[in-house]
Amino acid sequence: MTKDLTTGKAGSTLVKFVLPMFIGVMFQQGYNIADSVIAGKFAGEDALAAVGASYPITMIFMSIAIGFQSGCSVVISHFFGAKDYRAVRTCISTTLISSLVISLILSIIGFVTASPLLRLVNTPKNIFVDGLLYLNVYILGFIFLFLYNVTTGIFQSLGDSRTPLVFLIISSIGNVLLDYVFVAIFDKGVAGVAWATFIAQGVACVASLLVLLRRIRNIKSDEKPRLISFGAIRSISSIAIPSIFQLSFVSVGNMFVQSIVNSFGSSVVAGYSAAIKLNTVAVTSFSTMSNGVSAFTAQNLGAGKAERISGGFKSGLILGLSFAAVFFALFFFIPRPFLSLFMDKDSTELALSTGAQFLQTVAPFYFFVCIKIICDGVLKGGGAMLHFMLATLTDLILRVVLAFWFSDLWGAEGIWRAWPLAWIIATIMSYVFYRSGSWKRNYTK
Repeated sequence: MTKDLTTGKAGSTLVKFVLPMFIGVMFQQGYNIADSVIAGKFAGEDALAAVGASYPITMIFMSIAIGFQSGCSVVISHFFGAKDYRAVRTCISTTLISSLVISLILSIIGFVTASPLLRLVNTPKNIFVDGLLYLNVYILGFIFLFLYNVTTGIFQSLGDSRTPLVFLIISSIGNVLLDYVFVAIFDKGVAGVAWATFIAQGVACVASLLVLLRRIRNIKSDEKPRLISFGAIRSISSIAIPSIFQLSFVSVGNMFVQSIVNSFGSSVVAGYSAAIKLNTVAVTSFSTMSNGVSAFTAQNLGAGKAERISGGFKSGLILGLSFAAVFFALFFFIPRPFLSLFMDKDSTELALSTGAQFLQTVAPFYFFVCIKIICDGVLKGGGAMLHFMLATLTDLILRVVLAFWFSDLWGAEGIWRAWPLAWIIATIMSYVFYRSGSWKRNYTK
C-alpha cells in the first residue's frame, strides 16, 4: 500500500512511516549478527574472525547497493509527491533494469578481486581460506542483495514501509534457522554461514520483486510510461553516484582500519568483529531514521511543502536519540554479555576484552553520530549531495588517519579512540549544512 507523506501532521506521519522500517532493520541486523554468533559458538573463534575479516570488503559491495537505493528512492519520492505517476513508473522500471546490469558486472569484478582484497587487509593466514570462501559465496548472491535493497527503496519511496518489513522478518527467521542447521547440525562451518545468507537473500529478493511488479500495475498514469529513460538514469545518478562514492570511500577506509586491527592477531580480530557487528546495529538504526527523513523530505519538496520538513526532522531526531540512549546504556555498562553471544567456551579473554573496550569507547558518542545521520537524511532528500559528502568524508579521513597515528601510541585501543573525535567534527558540519537550508533549493516544483 502506497502512502502520501505530504499530508497529515508532519511528526506523526514520519514516525508511523519510520517505525516499520526500524523494526525491519532490526530483523536484518539480527540475521547478520546470527552469522557471527553461530560461527563463533559452533565453529570457533577463527570462524568468527574469518567472517569478520571479510566484512569491510563485503561492505564495499553493500555500499554500491545502498547508494543506488538512495538515488532511486529520492527521485521516485519526489515524483510521487508531485503526483507525476508516469515518471514514477518510468523511474521504477529504469531502476530495476539498471540494477540487474550493475549487479552482474560487480559480481564478476568481485570474483576476480576477492583474494587480492583479503591480502590487502593483511588477513591472518590461519583464517584466510575461510574468509575467502565466505566472501566468494557472498559475491555469488550479490545480485539478490542488490535487487532486494533497490526494491526496498522503491517501496519506501511510495510511502510503503510495511511490505519490506514482512519480507525482512521472513528472510531473517529463515536465515537464522538455516545458519543453525548448516553450522550446528551439519557442521559446515563458515561455508554453512555463507550459504544460509545466500538462500535467505535469494528468497526475499524474488518475493519482493514479484510483489513490486504487481504494485506497479496498480499505479495508473495518463500517459504510457517508458521502459527505460536515460533522463531518469541521470536524475537517479545525481543522487546515487555521490552516495556510492561516499559509502565506498567509507568502506575503503574501514578496510584500512581492518588492516590495522588484523596486524594485532586473530583474537583481536575476533573481538573487533563481534563489537563492530553490535556497533553496526546502533548506527544502522540511525540510518533507518535517516532514510525515512530522506523520503519524507523528497516527497514534501516535490509537493511544494518544504515547511513540513522541520517537523519531520525534529520527530526523527527525537526518535533517533531515544534509540541512541538505549544502545549507549547497553553497550557501555554491560557490553560483555552481548559480546559473549559471539564467543565459544574456548575464546580468549583478549577477544572479549577487545570487544568491550571498543564498545565502551564509542558508545557515549552515539548521540553525536545520530544527529549527524538524521541531518544527512534531509540533505540527501533535498539533493544537497556535496554537503552530505563533505561531512561524511571528513569523518572517514579523520578516523583512518587518527587510527594509524593512535595505534602507534596506544596499540589496538588507539584505533577505537579515533572514532569519537571524527564523529564530533562531522556532526558539527552536517548540522551547519542542515541549518543553512541549502537543500531547499533542490527538487522543488
